[in-house]
Amino acid sequence: MSRVCQITGKKVMVGNNVSHSKRRTKRKFQVNLFHKRFYLPEDDRWINLNVSAAGLRVINKKGLNAALKDAKAKGYIDNI
Repeated sequence: MSRVCQITGKKVMVGNNVSHSKRRTKRKFQVNLFHKRFYLPEDDRWINLNVSAAGLRVINKKGLNAALKDAKAKGYIDNI
C-alpha cells in the first residue's frame, strides 16, 4: 500500500538530514495518513479511504461527497 492521501494527493517528500557539520544525507518526510471508514448515505454503504490530516480537514470543510468528486476529477481516486 503506497502512502498517498486519496483526497489531497499528498505523498512522501524527500529532503536532507543536516548534521552539525552541515553534512547532508537523504531522508523522507512521511505523510500523516489515517485509514478511515466513511459512510455514504446516498449509496447506503461504507467506504475505506487512506486520508491525511489535511484531507480530513478538507472533508470536514467541503463535505464527503464534494471532496470525493474533487479527488476523482484530479485523478487521486478512481473507483468510489
